[in-house]
Amino acid sequence: MTQGQALDFMNQLMWQAMIIAGPILAAILLVGLVVSVLQATTQLQEMTLSYVPKMLVAGLLLIFLGPWMVGRMMQFAISLIRTIPSLG
Repeated sequence: MTQGQALDFMNQLMWQAMIIAGPILAAILLVGLVVSVLQATTQLQEMTLSYVPKMLVAGLLLIFLGPWMVGRMMQFAISLIRTIPSLG
């Protein structure tokens, strides 16, 4: 395996991680922004008010997007395993 191949694999890995984690992180960011605006307008600074909605959204998205996420990871792993014989 050359350095170029290793860098290409790392590049693919980073893109896959961004694609898989992106929707959940974006949703949590959006919920956090909405809750922060709500807290600022009502002057209600309760710590659980910012934590619980984010956890609920993350949990629901993991339930709904979990099969898609696992499928993407499996496709990536299978493609890497199939390239092993050509690396020698």
